[in-house]
Parts: sequence; C-alpha cells; structure tokens
Amino acid sequence: MVLMSLLEELYKEIILRHYKSPHNYGPLDSANVRVMGDNPSCGDQIELMVLTDGERIADLRFRGQGCAISQASASLMTDLVKGKSWLEALALEQQFKAMVVDGAAPTPELGDLAALSGVHKLAARVKCATLAWNALEQAASRAGALPREVRE
Repeated sequence: MVLMSLLEELYKEIILRHYKSPHNYGPLDSANVRVMGDNPSCGDQIELMVLTDGERIADLRFRGQGCAISQASASLMTDLVKGKSWLEALALEQQFKAMVVDGAAPTPELGDLAALSGVHKLAARVKCATLAWNALEQAASRAGALPREVRE
C-alpha cells in the first residue's frame, strides 16, 4: 500500500511538472504538417506542428490550452516520438491508448507516460489524455504515413 502511494505521488509530480513547464511547447515555423485538435467536453485545445522528412518525425512542437492531463500528455508524447519513424510513433500511440482507454499495463517503451495509467478509471479524462495522440494520428495521415487501409 505504501509503495502504491509513493508511485501515485511520483506520477502526480510527473504530470504537474509537464503541465507547468511543458516540453516542446511553442511554435515550429519549419513545420510541414499542422493539426488542430479539441476536446469540447473539457475545453482542451491543441495545435500540433510536425516537421517530417516523410519517414521520420524530425521535430514537433505543440501549443494550446487545457487541463493538466491534456497538456502533460502532449508534452510527454512530443518527448517520446521526436526522432522516431511514423511507424514507431503510431505503435507507441496504440500502446498508450491501450493503457488509458482499456487499462492495459504500461509498457516500458512508454516511459514517463505511465504516469497517466490511472486515467482509464476516469472516463471523462480519457479524451483529455488522448487529444495529442489523436492529433499525431491526423498528422501521420496528412503526411501520408498511414497505411492505405487505415486512411480509407
């Protein structure tokens, strides 16, 4: 029980740190893909800006406003997928959504995103946590990085 309390406290600290001082926040003038996303039920908004060379996410940044969960998720996501191929990033998206939507155990690849593992217990917050990831999937589609059957 004490270990769980320590873990929950650590997760809370990670979320608050990324909410108060988000990584990769601000404009990316060189972006060649831009996606807007919003969560009308909570008021969260995000603009995801991606510089892609076609196969890889060379750089990405976001800006927007919203609750601690949406902003921390975006910050953590941008840290994790920067420099990855689109296929790697979309595989991480599937792992993340399995964790926050279905309650799957966090995979080691998700790193600090495990801090959001408890979101699956809060149905109203699932959309907050997945907002940036949905924007990433839209960006992949616009960049032509999704397999044809997924785009149709």
